[in-house]
Amino acid sequence: MNKASKHVSKLFAAMALAGVASYSMAADTIKIGLAGPVTGSVAQYGDMQRAGALMAIEQINSAGGVNGAKLEGVVYDDACDPKQAVAVANKVVNDGIQFVVGHVCSSSTQPATDIYEDEGVLMVTPSATAPEITARGYKLIFRTIGLDSMQGPAAGKFIASHYKDKTIAVLHDKQQYGEGIATEVKKTLEGAGVKVTVFEGLNAGDKDFNALISKLKKAGVGFVYFGGYHPEMGLLLRQAKQAGLNATFMGPEGVGNSEITAIAGDASEGMLATLPRAFELDPKNQKLVEAFKAKKQDASGIFVLPSYSAVSVIAQGIDKAGSTDPEAVAEALRSNTFNTPTGELSFDDKGDLKNFDFTVYEWHKDASKTEVK
Repeated sequence: MNKASKHVSKLFAAMALAGVASYSMAADTIKIGLAGPVTGSVAQYGDMQRAGALMAIEQINSAGGVNGAKLEGVVYDDACDPKQAVAVANKVVNDGIQFVVGHVCSSSTQPATDIYEDEGVLMVTPSATAPEITARGYKLIFRTIGLDSMQGPAAGKFIASHYKDKTIAVLHDKQQYGEGIATEVKKTLEGAGVKVTVFEGLNAGDKDFNALISKLKKAGVGFVYFGGYHPEMGLLLRQAKQAGLNATFMGPEGVGNSEITAIAGDASEGMLATLPRAFELDPKNQKLVEAFKAKKQDASGIFVLPSYSAVSVIAQGIDKAGSTDPEAVAEALRSNTFNTPTGELSFDDKGDLKNFDFTVYEWHKDASKTEVK
């Protein structure tokens, strides 16, 4: 995280102490809750969410708003904690907000959606990938990112194609997102006839993984897949290098964050990650990328443009429905295709995107990434 983003995080954190932060002075507004981590170990992902969503709100308002009304973003901090997410969801309902972009973490998103569905709030998450979120037949829950059931097999097929001769370990952080995607990777590998020698969970928040790394060394592991987030992956990379474990590491989009380089340093060189396509490199998005640069923000954050798209589809859905009634907007989302920075988006009956691709990238110690062909 650069100095500018640290400043933004501190600003949001200060606002969070007062409960929420609101963006807009217009009297006639459509409020959109921006629910995600302002504080906590994965606040960087909340920074990405808010940067993308607030840019979309600003640009839509500059273009005249939606049906004569301006959009207003209201920030809520769930710290990626399920219990806090439930409290946030209840506050959203009590505040009379009918649209939400968020939550960010799957473990927070799932319990929040129970409340939104019951209380008539339409939610679009730009980052929560657990399939269970949309598997319950809810009508008001959508997402602008793919599923772990897409991402896990993409990683598993890549590993089977490139590393089948290695001794493979699949690790996870025992949380809904991490364990879910690790299980998908294991299932895909075993379906391809590739043995997973070690399948084990670690505790999110732990700092010392040397005992686990010793176990991997003893087993002769040469490839490690980790389902989870960057704080643990960064420590795994650093401690593995210090211990002399000569293995390639891979993870999901939850590890694809510049903060992993700050944690792992040189040990982050060569890490593999499945990430959404680099939408910021699409020529049609260059003007938008420049708008982020003008604000000293980085459009390449993995959830920045999916968050922009989340606001965009809500706005376009309201326009097409000719109404701010969430049920009418939900019907419009399922019945139309939407032009966004992350492509032409259309939703299935569950609220999932009909098409979404995850791409394998190689991470570098300068926090840049290269697509692996």
